[in-house]
Amino acid sequence: MLNDKKQILGWVMYDWANSAYVTTVTVALLPAYFAGAIVPPGGVTIGGTTYSATVLWGFTISFSSFFVFIFAPILGAISDFSAAKKKFLMTFCYTGSAAACLLFFCNAGDIWQTIILFSIAQIGFVGANIFYDAFLPEIASEDKIDWVSGLGFACGYVGGGLQFALALALIALGDKIGISPAMAARLGILMAALWWGGFSIISLSYIRETKKSEPLPPEYRHIPRWLAFIRVGIVRLVVTLRKAGRFRQLLLFLVAYMIYTNGIQTVISMATIFGKEELKFSNTVLMVALLMIQFIGMLGALGFSKLAEFISAKNALILSLMVWSLVVIYAYFMQTPTEYFIMSVFVGLVLGGAQSLSRSLYGAIIPPQATAEFYGFYSVFNKGSAILGPLAFALIRQFTGTARNSILGLIVFFITGLILLLFVDVNRAKATARNEI
Repeated sequence: MLNDKKQILGWVMYDWANSAYVTTVTVALLPAYFAGAIVPPGGVTIGGTTYSATVLWGFTISFSSFFVFIFAPILGAISDFSAAKKKFLMTFCYTGSAAACLLFFCNAGDIWQTIILFSIAQIGFVGANIFYDAFLPEIASEDKIDWVSGLGFACGYVGGGLQFALALALIALGDKIGISPAMAARLGILMAALWWGGFSIISLSYIRETKKSEPLPPEYRHIPRWLAFIRVGIVRLVVTLRKAGRFRQLLLFLVAYMIYTNGIQTVISMATIFGKEELKFSNTVLMVALLMIQFIGMLGALGFSKLAEFISAKNALILSLMVWSLVVIYAYFMQTPTEYFIMSVFVGLVLGGAQSLSRSLYGAIIPPQATAEFYGFYSVFNKGSAILGPLAFALIRQFTGTARNSILGLIVFFITGLILLLFVDVNRAKATARNEI
């Protein structure tokens, strides 16, 4: 099934589908709507402490990521054993899409309803990505994996950008067609949720499971099948942890990845609410900047994938992290919408590149017989960063009173991750993956 055009089409179409959710709901409309309409201007007082919309948003992102952080490795091991990556992908996808649809009914003051539904949608989104990513080494050969990964992100940026453009058009024309800004934002969120679920049908129609399920061990056949799968998943998780000691270069990459992705995930999830609450930019400025990032991100994903063919994926990734470090320094001093647009150009270029190269480089150095199991660990490290990054951002904002300090603090993640990445021996990691299992 390697390099089959229909398989690759189905795989990249899922990026097209789910990017609408992450762009419109997670990054753009919902944070702005949450800060501007759902949470009162003075914040919310809980247990005698007042929390701003930015702090609440950071905590919510952290909680949903923590949930996946706990269960991802077990789910990955279960899916490898039962050959059920596609089923898990579909379950998480449509659970998340349904929760995102219900966000349409959240109005001013519905703080906890919004937080709960968004948390479920986020769990669905990141959970589905475990199994989506796990298909990559099964559909692309080693010499094509960087390009296919980049193509997926590029299609995601285009799909997410197009849907986001439709949502912005609805908001812009709202007054002319008798729709309030709040209603236009809620409709835009609903459109993104339906886009995610609708286009995923195409993806799931083309993606095929290439492995057959393994028979349950005799000692588990007397208990319900679902419980047996959970037990087998836990046992395989323990076995994988024991194996991990033999994959030292892989572990070093994962640690580096978790650290620098702290910065990337935080920029993605907090950029809009930072511009809204800290910089006081209008929704128009914020939305146009995000739209720019989507289409520039497509060029960045493809461009860095091509660059990797000449200087290696590792070196191209290092270059992107150097640019990220300069971006957060620039953001600390940013004052005007024009400066915000300039920052968005550079974010778009390195965002797609860092994400696609990280995914493909990891796929090239894991054991091919256990892709979902090891991508479960990839998701753990990925979403572990989505716990720590937004949480650190929120706490710095809470204690210092300004999110500028939060944005500058992200440079620690980029520089530390870059330094660790320099010590990763990719060739040794590939040899170990081929020989150990």
